[in-house]
Amino acid sequence: MAAMEKSQDSRDEATTPGQDKEKKGKETKGAPLQQSKKLPFLMPKSADQDLIKSLTPLKAITVFTASKALGVNASIANEVLRTLENKNLLVKAGGFSGHYVWAIHQH
Repeated sequence: MAAMEKSQDSRDEATTPGQDKEKKGKETKGAPLQQSKKLPFLMPKSADQDLIKSLTPLKAITVFTASKALGVNASIANEVLRTLENKNLLVKAGGFSGHYVWAIHQH
């Protein structure tokens, strides 16, 4: 049985030149699709005060409400909120276990 598998494998490897071109054509067609699926998620290039203005009307500033208000991914919104908290523009008002609620820091 092993001899039969080996002979079949060797027949599969010995293809005609036309088949090689078809296989190469299919591989190149798939490459652009993979590149278009990768979308870069970048931090918004707004000033801190502009970000605060867009978060001000929210009742509770959470990761998900901020992501909707800013129009970004939730992970990016989390980074924005952490950055604003580190700059003392936001303060944690509650929450637990990574699901925090922030409030705008009153100077």
